Amino acid sequence: MKKTDFVVRFAGEGGQGFLTAATGFARANAQAGYHAQTFATFPSQIKGGPTFMQARVSTEQMFSRGDALDVLVVFNDDAYEEHKDDVKPDGLIVYDSDKLQVADDARGLGIPFDKLAKSTGNSRAANMVMMGALAGLVGVPQAILEEFVRRRWSNVARYGEDIVPQNIQAMTLGRESAAESGFSLGELAEPNVPDYEQIFLNGNQAISLGAAHAGVNFFAGYPISPATTILLWMEANLVGEGQFAYQVSSEIEAINALVGASYGGAKAMTATAGPGLSLMSEGLGLAWMAEIPLVVVDVQRGGPATGLPTKTEQSDLLSAMKPSHGDVSVPVIAPGTVEECFYGAVAAVNWAERYQGPVILLSEHALSEREQNIRKPDLDSVKVENRLVYTGDNGYRRYEGSELSAMPIPGNPGSYVANASEHDSLGDTTHLGSRHVEMTNRRFSKLNCLLDGTYESENADARIALMPWGGSKGPSLEAYQQLVAADMDIAWYYTMYLNPLPPKLLEELRQKDLVLVPELNYLGQLSSVLRAEGVKAESITQYTGLPLGISDLVERVTQRVAAPKQEGITA
Repeated sequence: MKKTDFVVRFAGEGGQGFLTAATGFARANAQAGYHAQTFATFPSQIKGGPTFMQARVSTEQMFSRGDALDVLVVFNDDAYEEHKDDVKPDGLIVYDSDKLQVADDARGLGIPFDKLAKSTGNSRAANMVMMGALAGLVGVPQAILEEFVRRRWSNVARYGEDIVPQNIQAMTLGRESAAESGFSLGELAEPNVPDYEQIFLNGNQAISLGAAHAGVNFFAGYPISPATTILLWMEANLVGEGQFAYQVSSEIEAINALVGASYGGAKAMTATAGPGLSLMSEGLGLAWMAEIPLVVVDVQRGGPATGLPTKTEQSDLLSAMKPSHGDVSVPVIAPGTVEECFYGAVAAVNWAERYQGPVILLSEHALSEREQNIRKPDLDSVKVENRLVYTGDNGYRRYEGSELSAMPIPGNPGSYVANASEHDSLGDTTHLGSRHVEMTNRRFSKLNCLLDGTYESENADARIALMPWGGSKGPSLEAYQQLVAADMDIAWYYTMYLNPLPPKLLEELRQKDLVLVPELNYLGQLSSVLRAEGVKAESITQYTGLPLGISDLVERVTQRVAAPKQEGITA
């Protein structure tokens, strides 16, 4: 029977070139019509340190990096010892036979990657040798890889005339070595080629494209892992008349630049990580108080403090919802897939413009690095909203009443003070308790403009539900599918609209006997939010810096569901 799913991991030291091999293998198969996804994890130093990169290829849509490995490619003894137990019993461990020996492992296949690469005249083509060997082991046609190479290095002026033939030769040598070994993993089934146009990109690129489509025309950011590539994208693409992108000296400068730009009429955005969000606290409070629309992208990483700057985590939810001192409740959207990164960015800009205040788009490291082929968005069907702009006469009371009011643009009628102090309807400072009550009620009532968030649900009649958030969606969904296949009566819920939560979703969750929330943090942050809303929620937590595993989730959900049967909860 042909394989429908294939997972390969490259493990070793940073800087050994397997990033190109993994992404190249994924991209080549995506171009051929397969579904492909990558995952990367690495230390924070510029070069060196334990690193691994994973690629998954499937004939059907998949939602996570996968668990057990079909192939492990290792570059040193430490990588072999660390990752060998993740290989399937019938999988393979491929290694450079000139540098490493795993002769005691019957699954070991040694190939002299560097030696074969040098024989092509390109010593840097070892990763192409790897790709060729992998393709041979799983029966991927050579033509798929050759087409990828021609597309990737087609610019002769930039790469020279030799790079394409050298890389093709390197792949051929890798394929031949794999064939001579006698090892085979079986043939990958033919792809179910989608009947729609696709694009291959990572989460940060998807966020950038979504923001651009939503009309963001002002971006100020400070470089910080893992959000820096959003800044780089904006600097490269947000150009021309009426467009502005700038690298500032700190996150404090970034948030205050956004407040000023948006006050002046721009659609403004920045991107940061947890430490930067902390520095933006006072500026976000100003935007909430003065009712200034803007978007902050927080690409979460391990924390607190410097923490794990190149690892993934979901520990900023509570900070994002209440990033400032005092009574605030900032809207939060947390995409769970690369595709949702695009639509989440559009939604974040729309929400900010609609309710006239700050919005946090809560991504995470695993999404920022993940590359995947997704359906190309139909831009004509993606709604873009603009703020309500005041067009009347002077004497306008900007903050009058409890309803959303039009926002004046400087230079036009309706001048007002955008005040960080408590203020009256004109924006003038006041310390009257009655005014503080009036304005606080006004600010919170505007959140009612944002109750249009959508959500997913399956098997909604079940008494126990699984509800992940953010990037934990993928492994949780595949775990859910396995649990249902094993006859567990469990419901599925998911939304990227976390604050405010969709009212109908909350209504359904409150009826459940138990809602299990897989999330990457110690505190169980979303389950605490749900409990505050009257939901019987518990978290399944992990805080290793890596995404949740599918098999581990299946086991932990099964154990938790079985445990309370004596108390009357049944699955």
